[in-house]
Amino acid sequence: MGSDRHYPEEAPARRVALDGFWIDEAPLTNAQFAKFVMDTGHRTVAEIPPDPRDYPGALPHMLHPGSLVFMPPREPVNLRFPSQWWTFMAGADWRHPYGPGSASEGLHDHPVVHVAFADAEAYAMWAGKALPTEAEWEFAARGGLEETEFAWGNVLDPGGTLMANIWEGQFPHRNTSSFERTSPVGSFPANGYGLSDMIGNVWEWTTDWYASGSRDASQQSCCIPRNPRGGREEDSLDPGQPRIRIPRKVVKGGSHLCAPNYCRRYRPAARHAQPVDTSMSHVGFRCIIREGNRT
Repeated sequence: MGSDRHYPEEAPARRVALDGFWIDEAPLTNAQFAKFVMDTGHRTVAEIPPDPRDYPGALPHMLHPGSLVFMPPREPVNLRFPSQWWTFMAGADWRHPYGPGSASEGLHDHPVVHVAFADAEAYAMWAGKALPTEAEWEFAARGGLEETEFAWGNVLDPGGTLMANIWEGQFPHRNTSSFERTSPVGSFPANGYGLSDMIGNVWEWTTDWYASGSRDASQQSCCIPRNPRGGREEDSLDPGQPRIRIPRKVVKGGSHLCAPNYCRRYRPAARHAQPVDTSMSHVGFRCIIREGNRT
């Protein structure tokens, strides 16, 4: 698990042990999420007005139901400022993935997006499943391979074949991929465990609280950790925004916005911090059933 060759938050490369589990073959789709909503009446976080007390200093136009939508600029921009391609859009949610006027009807086999952590957790509970830990997710993503860069080996595009829905071209203004945004699940080759879209397409929620590194839990023990979990909730708060007390979970797998010239997180070891209240147009999830809990 992890890597010493890329981003510092992935280090150190380490061995962990896991109990058995089953994991969904693909990210949850719009069609599957629609059945859940029809059965339960669930309203996603993106469909509920934010509580101003949670966001001191927030501008009034940000305190409306909505979500973050990727909007590509028309020309090259400074890659240090994601606000140039991310827009908070009132009315954007899983039913309207690109904002008011858009619809998910024609995207029934695409991953559901604009789901916050609570939405993913609510679906998992309804389905009699759970969300994976970071270790469980990464084990599944590797597909039986060890110490390889990608879920399929050490070459990003073996034989010139792209193995996942990632950004092709110069991010964020020019994408030459066959898919402008998300792709139908299973559009790319499955990994060694028969799992689709573990890499690219959409980031996926895990249950672990984010910590900037994983050294403490793995280095202080003489033994291989079993079923490891992430950091503490209080440690997951963003130090760059001390007034915003929103904890963050680990998301895994990268998305269709990961590009060699910007974000090389299209790898099993890669990880990113996602605030639990924040839904985006490139974040989804899949579920697991742990050994002993199968019905």
